[in-house]
Amino acid sequence: MRTDIFARLDREPEPPKIVAPRMSRHRIALFGGTLAFYLAIVFAVLVTSWLVALDWKVMLFRPYQQWPELHAFLDYYVVLGQRGPTAVMVACWLGWRSWRQHTLRPLLVLGTALLLLNVTVGAVKLGLGRLGPHYATQIGSAEMFAGGDIFPSGHTANAVVTWGILAYLATTPRARRYLSALSATVSLGVGLTTVYIGTHWLSDVLLGWAAGLLILLALPWFEPLIARTESWIFDVREQWRARRRAVRPAVAPQPVLLPQSIAGEGAAFAGAAATPAAPATAAAQVATGVATATATATATGARARAHTPTVCPERPPVAPAGGRRPPQHPDHGSRTTASPARPMTGG
Repeated sequence: MRTDIFARLDREPEPPKIVAPRMSRHRIALFGGTLAFYLAIVFAVLVTSWLVALDWKVMLFRPYQQWPELHAFLDYYVVLGQRGPTAVMVACWLGWRSWRQHTLRPLLVLGTALLLLNVTVGAVKLGLGRLGPHYATQIGSAEMFAGGDIFPSGHTANAVVTWGILAYLATTPRARRYLSALSATVSLGVGLTTVYIGTHWLSDVLLGWAAGLLILLALPWFEPLIARTESWIFDVREQWRARRRAVRPAVAPQPVLLPQSIAGEGAAFAGAAATPAAPATAAAQVATGVATATATATATGARARAHTPTVCPERPPVAPAGGRRPPQHPDHGSRTTASPARPMTGG
């Protein structure tokens, strides 16, 4: 018997009614506060404020030397922030959801978020050009506009966006709460792991968190574009299917090849028994010949079995008791006994 868990894996009979999130006042307020925090971090690093001094203190503390037993595990954990592996994992899950719900919205939302992430975070990285802790040249400096590409942290921003998409696309409030907590935990751990390993400053991680959150908060503005794109893709698919049905040629019925013996018997029997009728198709004639040949072979076998003597192998034939000749008369002697010779008379 099927359980509810396996029943939920089946494809839904029709697309469900999904209400896309709207840009509410609460979301706009969160977006504005996160944007202000983002700009404040950038300004604090540009003016080499106390935040830069904190970056250097954390870097010189060298967390990877303080807790070396965590290094092996965190080397694998930080992969949860790499764009390639995480995008593939989440895309597989969202692809199954798209198939189940008859919609491309999950995949289109993921593609839109990753595109925004690459454009915004990549542009800021290249524009500010900050060097990482391992390539710093002067203690206490912000290391800005030096040809680097680590500010903001791409691992942190990618973890926020990739895992936060699952919470954004959740269909129930309970699932949204659980997935929000999961994505926050993963992105927080990835950001602190990059500080532990020494590949990012602490301010890089703070800006990465803000950059990823800004993208998630701004996604409702792109929902109309996503809906139009999905509708266009479905229209193109239907046009392509209609074109294929129109171009596909009609397949003519092909005759079935039979052995000459069966075909000859069937044709002879059909010619002798059937009267001329309306012309039939090639497929019907072949089917009639096969049926006639089968009936002929069956009748021939039945007649042969009727004229074949039945011999029981268990009992051998028994000769009848006594001779077949009638008993001899007592006056007649046996033919095997020689009779006395008669005298020859004559003159």
